Amino acid sequence: MLAKAGFAGPRTVLDGTHGFFRAFSNGDVEPDFAALNADLGGRWLAGNIAFKPYACGTMAQPFIDCALALREAGLEVADITAIECDVGEGTVHRLWEPLEEKRRPPNGYAAKFSVPYCIAVAYFDGAAGLEQFTDARVTDPRVRDLAQRIAYRIDPKDEYPANYSGHLDVRLTDGTAREFRQPHLRGGRHGPLSDAELADKFRANARFGGWEEARIADAEAVVERLLDGSGISVLSSLRG
Repeated sequence: MLAKAGFAGPRTVLDGTHGFFRAFSNGDVEPDFAALNADLGGRWLAGNIAFKPYACGTMAQPFIDCALALREAGLEVADITAIECDVGEGTVHRLWEPLEEKRRPPNGYAAKFSVPYCIAVAYFDGAAGLEQFTDARVTDPRVRDLAQRIAYRIDPKDEYPANYSGHLDVRLTDGTAREFRQPHLRGGRHGPLSDAELADKFRANARFGGWEEARIADAEAVVERLLDGSGISVLSSLRG
């Protein structure tokens, strides 16, 4: 129906090298298609869908958690000589290569799929929302300078694609090192976001979109009434 309506897309979206079948069949050389159709119609996964904490590619998000932990540790950027990340091989072509381009993404959209940029901007801003992925933000020389110090190494024990994790091995000017790990994607079944975190994300997105505080509060009130069953709400405040 989409194609008939003129929606264009890659011809190999289903059966291509990085297409749907291989992405969800847990195998690069010999895909296990039973992972796609086992329990089909009997096991439902919608309840496990994750809310993204950050406005970028899902696989990069655990690395952002590590970057925020690095920031909280109080380490100064001038004291960081290098950051090396353990990664799953299947993520390299999406998030790490070509490495020099990933360290200097050309625009905000490309930055969403660059782990070096995501780590660097989260360290400086303490956030990775919509404001961090604009064309203007990616040109910050401080962010680019830190991203230049970030590299990766393939970890054969990485659980990707069964699990998304993050790791930073931070080398310091005094010769010591600090390590930060995030064992899973936050926002999903392993680490659901709290109601407060979800509300904060909504408010930040709404402000980025130009909403005034009164409109944000009205929208939140509508959702609260829907969730607590206190009655039918007027949805006009949610209209864009």
